[in-house]
Amino acid sequence: MPSEISPVSLRTSIMRSVTTALTSPTRRKLARDAAALSARLRGERATIRYFHQADDPYSHLAVQMLPRLRARYAADIEIRLVPPPADSAAPDRERLRAYGLRDAIRLARSRGLGFPADATPPTTEAVQRLQSVLADALDQGRFDDVAYAAGAALWSGDHKTLADMATRAGGQDPKLAERLLKTGEEQRAKLGHYLGGMFHFEGEWFWGVDRLGHLEARLAARGLDREAGSPLLAPAFEPSLGPPPEGAPPTIEAWFSFRSPYSWLFMPRIRHLAQAYGATLELRPILPMVMRGLAVPRIKTIYITLDCKREAERVGLPFGRIVDPVGAGAERALAVLHHAMALGLGEQFAELGLKAAFADGIALAEDEGLYGVARRAGLTDAQTAAALADDSWRQRAETNRAALLEAGLWGAPTFRITGHQAHWGQDRLYMLEEDLRAAMQGAAAPRQDG
Repeated sequence: MPSEISPVSLRTSIMRSVTTALTSPTRRKLARDAAALSARLRGERATIRYFHQADDPYSHLAVQMLPRLRARYAADIEIRLVPPPADSAAPDRERLRAYGLRDAIRLARSRGLGFPADATPPTTEAVQRLQSVLADALDQGRFDDVAYAAGAALWSGDHKTLADMATRAGGQDPKLAERLLKTGEEQRAKLGHYLGGMFHFEGEWFWGVDRLGHLEARLAARGLDREAGSPLLAPAFEPSLGPPPEGAPPTIEAWFSFRSPYSWLFMPRIRHLAQAYGATLELRPILPMVMRGLAVPRIKTIYITLDCKREAERVGLPFGRIVDPVGAGAERALAVLHHAMALGLGEQFAELGLKAAFADGIALAEDEGLYGVARRAGLTDAQTAAALADDSWRQRAETNRAALLEAGLWGAPTFRITGHQAHWGQDRLYMLEEDLRAAMQGAAAPRQDG
């Protein structure tokens, strides 16, 4: 009689196989080759499709790259206007708006792009005016010329300039913006996405200036780079890990979730960053978003998984053998982490637990998987068993959730120098390093003066 497989183990095996196939470089290459061949068979030129959202600060940054992309790469750029994503794809929309504005101001400075440092959230009326201006510019083939100036008027609060531009545009066809937004939304959904500021090329999505480097690599691989070998227009930024300044190292707070693949990508790197500067790393684990009542649509999950694979390859981390720890896996990992932190083993367990879920295909919901991770982190089986019998981790997770919301954010990974503004996303570690250096230099200044 064949040995029986428990339902949990069977689920683990299936999930591991599916995610390994989904993130396989072989599958990705075949998909890219098939998309390129299909386009050629239809007689189409290589085409980048860009989806612009008028009230999205990241779209305002992305649109500034269009002329540079046109000049550098032998590909057409097709532009669509889109409305904001649905609530299910943009949880906690008010915090998202506030953070996106603050983040875009700093990102613009890092990238040498334009964004008003005193920008404020636009009114609904102003956004509608901008949509009218952009629709007319798109219809007239003048989008690149108009989009930045009109967007700058929106974000700087120059209502008169925007109103004048909208009056001229609206006189041509007052329903044009409505029609273009509808068709743009339909095409975005058909191609499989939900955000603005997105680039699409032959079956693959790239978010804003932060992922343009991946798009550029893709275009170069297709032989479309007119300046082959030259530096990318929008390379990814990483901490420099230069010599730390004199001064007392601050504390870094790091919110993360055992279900967040981006948390896996950031954990080894933020630990390395903290160690390089002698900073204290304060782990602030939280429950996954779906376990806190925030929706994560399937289309978003797939995009995040594929994006994480590209980013993992970029930073040299394994990724793709995934066993989703949502539910019991996340709760059990949080329980063990709670005790591991008290034993001085929190960082080790957090990193190994995330690696288990997103790179090793280990189920944290199963005893074999969880106890194995705990042993590698330095815990005994007795300590793990005691942790699993203790429910006090829930208070820590709730305290951390409340602190995260107070910091103006809601998702993982989030991090900050204590007392400073928080950053969201594994691609913002270079900003954290800037904050670290500034804090240490500020701490050193009084001693130098004394």
